[in-house]
Amino acid sequence: MTEIFEQVKLCKICSDIFSNTKTKHRPRPVIRGRSTAKILIAGQAPGARVHESGVPFSDPSGDILRSWMGLNKDDFYDERNIAIIPMAFCFPGYDANGSDLPPPKICAKTWRSLILDSFQNLELQLLVGSFAQKWHLDTNRSVTDVVQNWRIYSPEILPLPHPSWRNKAWLKKNFWFEKELVPILRNKVRGILKK
Repeated sequence: MTEIFEQVKLCKICSDIFSNTKTKHRPRPVIRGRSTAKILIAGQAPGARVHESGVPFSDPSGDILRSWMGLNKDDFYDERNIAIIPMAFCFPGYDANGSDLPPPKICAKTWRSLILDSFQNLELQLLVGSFAQKWHLDTNRSVTDVVQNWRIYSPEILPLPHPSWRNKAWLKKNFWFEKELVPILRNKVRGILKK
């Protein structure tokens, strides 16, 4: 696994893509985890703040996700237990209007299966947002539809909305998520990490 991670950290396959974005940035893959990890967090791609820090979810969305999981930063970043492998490992950049670009598909196509095969102890996969849900579940259903039907995928998989400030309206409209699914998520995480 160390070898694959080292290869990923040197990956430059998206250099041309990123140089053509508004941000004109260089690749900086951000992933975490060890082969012993019990929980996989599959998100979309690092944002601009994570690109700068090199630490996944080191932004307000990370605060929300940790709250949903009932974890402090030390437990959240314990690579022995939790792997954070987004659908694209680098910040995709912004378009001309300043909007987030989608994660380049070439990243998952090149690396994802190789990396996921390295984890033999996963008990729970948290699929955060549409890109992770579409790839892992092979579906084109909406985030709302997938998250509302979380019982289909449980106990090994829990689909989650993205914990971004942009989803405040979604969370308000779908109040059942924080009332119904978040407590189940916390219990699952707590149970897995106590073993």
